[in-house]
Amino acid sequence: MLAKRVIPCLDVANGRVVKGVNFQNLKDAGNPVDLAKFYDESGADELTFLDISASNEERSTTLEMVSATAEQVFIPLTVGGGIRSVENVNELLRAGADKVSINTAAISNPVLLNQISERFGDQVLVLSVDARRANTASGFEVTTHGGKKSAGIDALGWIKDAVSRGVGEILLNSMDADGTKDGFDIEMIKRVRDICSVPIIASGGAGKKSDFPLAIKAGADAVLAASVFHFGEVKISEAKDEILKAGYSVRR
Repeated sequence: MLAKRVIPCLDVANGRVVKGVNFQNLKDAGNPVDLAKFYDESGADELTFLDISASNEERSTTLEMVSATAEQVFIPLTVGGGIRSVENVNELLRAGADKVSINTAAISNPVLLNQISERFGDQVLVLSVDARRANTASGFEVTTHGGKKSAGIDALGWIKDAVSRGVGEILLNSMDADGTKDGFDIEMIKRVRDICSVPIIASGGAGKKSDFPLAIKAGADAVLAASVFHFGEVKISEAKDEILKAGYSVRR
């Protein structure tokens, strides 16, 4: 059995880690480089760095901050935000990223997924899907710009298409659950697992340590959280202990 991964997420805006509810009322959670080092030392399996203001501001992710973060961590680093071209991906990988996470640009130009996968391999490419309940074929739609805009497409249909284009992993963020601390969106995870052949990272809603194994049971290969880790409500080790107690393998 492959070990289940626990991944802290650094949502970065204006050079600081922030966290809110449904991407609103953002609170400062610290310096991204310092937090990255802390999580590396705390036993996180990977780290995800999302420049959440890059797409809204129509700019690229700050390479200097990615490079500074990469220097502090010895675990895989996924970077997302404002990626619009193969060259953007090349720059991020050269700055120290191991994987890239794409959302908005892939929706407007799906061929970009094919191009990135063909050049760098599917292990580099993560599709970030900010999904919420809506009147679509599957009952879930894709949103963009931090959940502010509907993309007007069915979430499950989009995931199937993206996987066929070479995406190696799905970062599934429930916009209904994001920041609520009411638990992961179990129904959404199960529905995506049924149609998805690549690993799923479940995101949105973690509030207590017992939430993590429930997401794994629903079909997630990894669990991602932000505020519960940033504000010390759950430790990485505690999340891993709960997953282990539920009968799943984790890395120590």
